[in-house]
Amino acid sequence: MAENYDVIIIGSGPGGYVTAVRSAQLGFKTAIVEREHLGGICLNWGCIPTKALLRSAEIMHYSDHLKDYGLKLEGGKVSADTAAVVDRSRKVSLRLNGGVAFLMKKNKVDVIWGEAKLSKPGEIVVSKTAKKPMEPQPPVPKGVKSEGTYTAKHIILATGARPRALPGIEPDGKLIWTYFEAMVPKEMPKSLLVMGSGAIGIEFASFYRTMGAEVTVVELLPAVMPVEDAEVSKFAQKQFEKQGMKIILEAKVTKVEKSANSVTAHVEMKDGKVEKITADRMISAVGVQGNIENLGLETLGVKTDRGCVVVDGYGKTNVPGIYAIGDVAGPPMLAHKAEHEGVVCIEKIANFPGVHATDKLKIPGCTYCNPQVASVGLTEARAKAEGKDIRVGRFQFGANGKAIALGEDQGFIKTIFDKKSGQLLGAHMVGAEVTELIQGFVVAMNLETTEEELMHTIFPHPTLSEMMKESVLDAFGRALNA
Repeated sequence: MAENYDVIIIGSGPGGYVTAVRSAQLGFKTAIVEREHLGGICLNWGCIPTKALLRSAEIMHYSDHLKDYGLKLEGGKVSADTAAVVDRSRKVSLRLNGGVAFLMKKNKVDVIWGEAKLSKPGEIVVSKTAKKPMEPQPPVPKGVKSEGTYTAKHIILATGARPRALPGIEPDGKLIWTYFEAMVPKEMPKSLLVMGSGAIGIEFASFYRTMGAEVTVVELLPAVMPVEDAEVSKFAQKQFEKQGMKIILEAKVTKVEKSANSVTAHVEMKDGKVEKITADRMISAVGVQGNIENLGLETLGVKTDRGCVVVDGYGKTNVPGIYAIGDVAGPPMLAHKAEHEGVVCIEKIANFPGVHATDKLKIPGCTYCNPQVASVGLTEARAKAEGKDIRVGRFQFGANGKAIALGEDQGFIKTIFDKKSGQLLGAHMVGAEVTELIQGFVVAMNLETTEEELMHTIFPHPTLSEMMKESVLDAFGRALNA
């Protein structure tokens, strides 16, 4: 007989496992199905291990600039131990993977190990997990359930996404990498071509450039990090180029030739001319696509669009009892968006008071390159396109005492307000630690804070956060330190 649950979640990434914890807190008998590793891509092959790699790169960067801080290193130059850098990153992931297993046990969430498929409304069949695609992998947690049939009134899809591949330029794991291979290099390439300048592409470009590789980035659109505000994008590009990175915009890789230990890309420029670029390795970072295959969605008539499950603001699909959250439910494909959607979804199922549909305009985006980039809300161009009458404020890192003391005086903070209502429409940052600062504006937007309230808020001194207030003041011609 099939074992019955109130809620079954397919996928244990940030969206899935957080939803499982909240489901258990709400009193539901809950199970989570996982086929590869608890914590999903984020904890094992995405957000967390890449930040560990970037931390190593950050330390390398500072070691190369010791004299800027009045320091010197006796006995030579700091060098990178590739195996140790990768090993540290993997250990960070394993620690967090174990943390997810602990949370499942603590909250009495059953873990079912295998491939899940919707067989009929309210029922899934779990089969044996296929061979794991990458090593090293965290161990399978003890005490998990496996193959069989399971039923639940509510089934939540949290199956995530995978790297998108372009026809004819498919990653091979050796010369053409996805982020999987880029995270565990056996040795540092001397040269690297990155196809795509979104968050994934730019973070790896930044990491490998700091570690000493010659890096070329090819982007189809007219700007790096094209989803960001135009001013931020242009500033970041200049900083990347100062670091020695080569950026080619409005270009595309049309063909790839492979040799024993290098790859030559045919890059078609805006004017139609083709330039051949040879590098030791190439990273394909042209986006991700939702994992919607082999789930039985067609059988049950679950609506999909462009590789993602179609849902409303509460994660509901067009089929009663089936929900979707996170990457598989469409962009923006961010871990924190998945977590929030999961909590909203399960609280709506439980009729928990005060639940609000997910507002995608209030989801912050962060890119952990050097310099960091963070944003929330409307860009200046989009605000104007929507016909809004706006005020724009800017404040430079070079006018902030803490930034100067840190030796991080390159960057700025930009805020966009509705001129009539004083509503904060958007905030955009580039510079040191802006991924930690952006949440202040996210909170302000969520509380519907006006410019007046922000200007009356006392920010601590000396901090980088003071620039947030100064940017607001600047939008109204009242900046104090510019």
